[in-house]
Amino acid sequence: MRRIRPAQLCRSWLFLEGANEQVMQRAASGGADVLIQELEDFTPPQLRPAARALAPDIYRSWREAGAVVAVRVNPLEQDGMDDLAAVMRGRPDIVALPKVAEPHQISRLDNAVARFERDYGIPEGSTALLPNIEFARGLVQTDAIAKASKRTMACLLASEDLAADLGAERGPDGIELVYCRQRFIVECVAAGVVAVDCPYTWSDIEGAERDTRWARRLGYVAKSLVDPAHAAVINDLLAPDDHELRRARDIVTAFEAARAAGEARVEVDGSLIEVPTYHTAKRLLARGEAMRQFERASPA
Repeated sequence: MRRIRPAQLCRSWLFLEGANEQVMQRAASGGADVLIQELEDFTPPQLRPAARALAPDIYRSWREAGAVVAVRVNPLEQDGMDDLAAVMRGRPDIVALPKVAEPHQISRLDNAVARFERDYGIPEGSTALLPNIEFARGLVQTDAIAKASKRTMACLLASEDLAADLGAERGPDGIELVYCRQRFIVECVAAGVVAVDCPYTWSDIEGAERDTRWARRLGYVAKSLVDPAHAAVINDLLAPDDHELRRARDIVTAFEAARAAGEARVEVDGSLIEVPTYHTAKRLLARGEAMRQFERASPA
């Protein structure tokens, strides 16, 4: 039976040109945790019928490669319903909706996906939703949007449309979106869903690494991308490495020993370890163990 990587363990979410069969086939071996057939901006309208027809076979190959299968349809008030009618035959794990600014857009998507599940014999409720937050109006309503459907397991912050909506000037350092990325993860954590960070939309690996390190510092464990070459660095940085796990174990061991001795806190390598840091270390160890167990149980 196929094991789907849980949303909490999906580090890299890769958008792919929806009508480019060669690019999508290559992506299956690129290492990204989630592969997204992008039917909106990456697929010109005249190519969408051909892209929809590719969905079943492409999704099958992605599943065989062990990836989570996702699709981003067009807004439902445009030709998103036509997208859904076609791609749901391929049974995607996740349906993403762009330009979500109001909770009712996700409620409508939920109803449409449920109808196609019934029509195509897909287990009820098995298709997850991924609202894409791309406007200021959506950002300030992220909590309500995330709670509009029980299917929503994560929300994704876009970069280019959001910057355009704000009238901001884009730059590789991402300064113009700092507040948005900070607020977005707060909103997602409060709503109990995974926050997927916006993509780094330049080609250099060094910039992707810098941007991912900054996202991790904020608390992100997931990041979208538009360049397959960035998948490896994102996966590496958003998974705890051996050094981080050893330090986390040292913190847990030292703190528990201090508490057993009646101490309130303990110093480890110059840091004063208190209860929140102890819990953070335990969460890191749990994440590392969950990732190890998933990889061990998944076929090579």
